[in-house]
Amino acid sequence: MQGKSGKTIYLIRHGITAFNALGKYMGRGIDEDLSSDGIRMIEEKRDGIRRLTEGSVVFSGPLKRAKNTAALIYYDRPVIIEDTLTEIDFGDFEGKSARELSDDPRYRQWIESDGTLTFPNGESIDDFRRRTMTSLHNILRRANDAEKIAIVCHGGCIMAIMSGLCGGRYHDYLIPNLDGYALYLTADDETITDITYDRITDGCIARSSDR
Repeated sequence: MQGKSGKTIYLIRHGITAFNALGKYMGRGIDEDLSSDGIRMIEEKRDGIRRLTEGSVVFSGPLKRAKNTAALIYYDRPVIIEDTLTEIDFGDFEGKSARELSDDPRYRQWIESDGTLTFPNGESIDDFRRRTMTSLHNILRRANDAEKIAIVCHGGCIMAIMSGLCGGRYHDYLIPNLDGYALYLTADDETITDITYDRITDGCIARSSDR
């Protein structure tokens, strides 16, 4: 990528898995595939997502729930895997629900910290945000001069990118599966500037940021 160029980046959260439906914490250490309900929802919503992101170079994270969502949405197009784009490491909370963790004092401390504490034997949000922003810069370099980029990834990755670029709290950008954000920005090899965004719901622009 040479010089500054205007880009639109679509961040799309992967489809539903069984752990998603059960409200379990599922990070980079769990490589669960899409559920049958997840596949059905992708088939229902993909036409809208495809129309919205038409002309994009498509990237995905390496875990099954992300790359298989991308493959189902963009079934007739190549999907480029960015191996570093994985979910946060929930550490000892991996694979457990809030109910299952309710008696764990470490979980109560994490909740009381507004989710800012490092996960026990896992990752901090600040470290995760730095890691995910590195992944985004990798994608921008790999996409060369593409003006539109679609990235299918994890809810945590989207929250990390949005809070890293747009400010606000990490959890302000929590979204349901298959929803996302459209980012409008200027980028070169080192910097990202002039950032605005829209919210995406059901493959359509649902809300605009102040622009």
